[in-house]
Amino acid sequence: MGTTPANPINAGDTAWVLTSAALVLAMTAPGLALFYGGMVRRKNVLSMLMQCFMCLAIVSVLWVVYGYSLAFGPGHGFWAPFIGGLDWFMLKNVSISAPNADYAGTIPHQAYMIFQCMFAVITPALVIGSFAERVKFSAWVWFTVLWLTFVYCPVAHMVWSTTGLAGHTWGALDFAGGTVVHMNAGIAGLASALYLGKRIGTDKPGMHNVPFVMIGASLLWFGWFGFNAGSAVAANGLATSAFVVTNTATAAAAISWAAMEWIFTGKPTIVGACSGAVAGLVAITPASGFVDVGGSLWIGFLVSVFCYCMVAFVKPKFGYDDTLDAFGVHYIGGLWGALATGLFAVKAINPNGSGLFDGNAPQLMIQVKACLLTTVFSFVVTWLICLIIDKTIGMRATPEDEVVGIDLSQHHERAYTILD
Repeated sequence: MGTTPANPINAGDTAWVLTSAALVLAMTAPGLALFYGGMVRRKNVLSMLMQCFMCLAIVSVLWVVYGYSLAFGPGHGFWAPFIGGLDWFMLKNVSISAPNADYAGTIPHQAYMIFQCMFAVITPALVIGSFAERVKFSAWVWFTVLWLTFVYCPVAHMVWSTTGLAGHTWGALDFAGGTVVHMNAGIAGLASALYLGKRIGTDKPGMHNVPFVMIGASLLWFGWFGFNAGSAVAANGLATSAFVVTNTATAAAAISWAAMEWIFTGKPTIVGACSGAVAGLVAITPASGFVDVGGSLWIGFLVSVFCYCMVAFVKPKFGYDDTLDAFGVHYIGGLWGALATGLFAVKAINPNGSGLFDGNAPQLMIQVKACLLTTVFSFVVTWLICLIIDKTIGMRATPEDEVVGIDLSQHHERAYTILD
């Protein structure tokens, strides 16, 4: 008599990955929505909430139709290292009962797909922070569709696919999205902000709701455990380590940013502490599955130094209007995190990766190459997307609509009542 093959699906791993997917969903709406919504002017808060919420809806649909296939599906011919094909269009051959051993051998393939969907959701939502308060909603919808298709999916494929150029061929380390998510979104934010130019009335008070900022940052911190620890795609020791170093680096970065403010302005602020926490989350993301607690402390303490200097000194010096500092926090934080992975990765945490301080000096140069690839590709293609949208339907709101506010001009609603 033959034996029945064991079912490779592990219930605990599956439950953890699905839970992690839900945690990452909460990072976009309500986490990022409140974080961004609290920092804009009162007349534009609903536009931030709407764009984050609709990003969740739009990308969720596109991902199951073709996005997952382009990002993680089999590539063909010359294009295999750069983009997947449409073999998994409409989730064809993406099983609900069997794993894909190339990505996760103990959970259903669709569990991995929906986990990655939430990464695809939050990345274009992060870009919003750079061009907030001046884009037409119709233009933003087209930007999101085109950017997901022509920027996010290729970068995700190049870094995370089993045939990707940066990850498979070069051996770049990116555990949970330092290049794919944060550098990608941050440099795209800079490209779009430069293309659009400055907002009208930037000399007037902004940041209408600081409690929103704190609640949003706290939800991001909470959801990020799914982002990083979930990327182990198993309920195991690696997930535990990623969870611990994520919390440690975030806490260190919040302290560091507050200290920087205290030194340079005389007073620490809650917005600064929240910004530092987000910078710490960003920086530890690529390293979370490769570094120990000591490495995470260095990553967290230093990222706030770099990001604070970019936001407080470099941005005013050059005068670009990165509305909510998506470039200053996500690109700079992601860049430091990706490079720091090449410094602090240790085989004791993950046998699949080690860095300079663990005796693998070439890894740092591989990380540099992956960062350069992401930066150049994302900036150029994002600029082209902005140009195409602007020359067809127009990208920026009219000066009159911008003065009135994006909430009323684009959505015919507002977050507050004017009393007679």
